[in-house]
Amino acid sequence: MAVGIVSFGILYYHFDPAVYGFFPKCPFLSLTGLECPGCGSQRAMHAMIHLNLKEAFSYNPLLVISIPYILAAVFFNSDFAKERWPKTRTILFGYRAILIVLGVIILFAIFRNF
Repeated sequence: MAVGIVSFGILYYHFDPAVYGFFPKCPFLSLTGLECPGCGSQRAMHAMIHLNLKEAFSYNPLLVISIPYILAAVFFNSDFAKERWPKTRTILFGYRAILIVLGVIILFAIFRNF
């Protein structure tokens, strides 16, 4: 898995999805003309790898804002954190948290198309 992550990192570092056509296009955008919650994520990842957070935020603000939550998920899925802070893990990543995250994603999808 680590090899895959590093490989994608190298790919996105060297090739800008806004310039190179071999990156996949969003099927939802192609079919409906509306941006899905993930639209702009490839360009945002390229910008974040180059430490340009302002540009990344312009492509997909939800992705940039979610980075701390994603890092927390990685931490709280480690054996170290699972054993020490099980209640915190449940609060941040339990059923209610999943519903809240889903609601945020749906609201983001709606409001980014206005």
